[in-house]
Amino acid sequence: MGREIKPLTISGEDRRRYRDKVRRSLDVFATMLREHRFDTEPSQVGLEIELNLVDSAGQPSMRNEDVLKAIADPVAWSTEVGQFNLEINIPPRRLDGASVAELEEEVRGSLNAADVAAAQIGSRSVMIGILPTLTEAHTQEDILSASERYRVLNEQIFAARGEDMRIEISGAEQLLTHATSITPEAACTSVQLHVQVTPEAFPAYWNAAQAIAGPQVALGANSPFLFGKQLWHETRITLFEQATDTRQDELKHQGVRPRVWFGERWITSVFDLFEENLRYFPALLPICEPEDPLAVLESGGCPEFAEMSLHNGTIYRWNRPIYAVVDGTPHLRVENRVLPAGPSVADVAANAAFYYGLVRSLAEAERPVWTQMSFATAAENLHSAARYGLDASLYWPGMGEVPAAELVLRRLLPLAREGLAAWGVDAADADRLLDIVEQRCLTGQTGAAWQIAAARALAERNGGGRAEALRLMTQRYIDLMHTNAPVHTW
Repeated sequence: MGREIKPLTISGEDRRRYRDKVRRSLDVFATMLREHRFDTEPSQVGLEIELNLVDSAGQPSMRNEDVLKAIADPVAWSTEVGQFNLEINIPPRRLDGASVAELEEEVRGSLNAADVAAAQIGSRSVMIGILPTLTEAHTQEDILSASERYRVLNEQIFAARGEDMRIEISGAEQLLTHATSITPEAACTSVQLHVQVTPEAFPAYWNAAQAIAGPQVALGANSPFLFGKQLWHETRITLFEQATDTRQDELKHQGVRPRVWFGERWITSVFDLFEENLRYFPALLPICEPEDPLAVLESGGCPEFAEMSLHNGTIYRWNRPIYAVVDGTPHLRVENRVLPAGPSVADVAANAAFYYGLVRSLAEAERPVWTQMSFATAAENLHSAARYGLDASLYWPGMGEVPAAELVLRRLLPLAREGLAAWGVDAADADRLLDIVEQRCLTGQTGAAWQIAAARALAERNGGGRAEALRLMTQRYIDLMHTNAPVHTW
């Protein structure tokens, strides 16, 4: 979805041609899978981080275009949905030796440099799941980033829906509001973790990533406030599900799938996911390119599958399949999308190490975890973790329903450690980062828990009300974020 598009008007003929092109692309994709046309070199991992911009008072700063000009690195940095959003893409690398520590240092250096650039125009960057000072006034259509793809996407989602977006969240407090654009989606800023895998290994890695989505969110929760309300520990999950929902209530009752989707079954091939995309989801951006994928393949080339990839980019699975071509060679990736941004770079690196290690251990286990639990249970784990954070009770085979922290400490951390060793990560780096995860479990202090406690304390101390407490808390959060101290020590 980082692809830019030109202004366009979409017709019924465009949709028919696009559907046919995606169907033909799927046929060629299936041929490539059968003929083993994919990269088999050692796996690489990658990382993307979405950020918010704030002004000196901690309020949203609608200056992303100006900040991007000041950063002057269009390869690594780009806009996101809202004018107060940015995204950084960290180059992929082998996961071995000191690579995790190097990744952490690269992220920290890039974010510090960007913050210096942002300061020149009166802004600061912040890694957080939902910006606490965001209000409904900050999520109107005029705050969409100046990109044609966001305008067209907004038009197509609301054309499909035919009515305002209803956002209803029941948590510690209640929120009911309506939106006339997709801009509430801009409130959701995340970390995306990529793992490149072979087609043969893809189903195991995707299934494993689905199975651990709940524990990941319980550990990483960092989005307790939206529009001044305290809601879920990871409100971003339910907000994102609702903010891009093209279905009217009648379609929901008919069982039509949502575009933000956990899925409904374990898979046996990456083809299953791309086939579901075509079967269940109408195109939002039916833009056809001139490439003939079959002709390209038959001539010895590698198809880009622009239509299939663009369609995939408008279906927001929590673990998304990615097809890409690098230096003329195609490869597959699992894109893990469940984690919020922040709190510190150290926390992001710890969350990444936990995921990379755990997903490998589970994907390569002799008895896969997904043969021992239902797919529906994995989905329930995700939403329970989003609602309650480390206080959630999660199901795990052989343990039953257990507190999330106990599950991580007793079962998942040792597996993550084994997985990092299998990648070849230096033991000292693995221990340092997984110790952060362990301490977060022992103290119970996630980013969400810290925000809730800090906002409460500030409101009681200053008596200025929730909005002022959230503003002061956001400023304190940014200061602590820049120390790179893990959130359990805040």
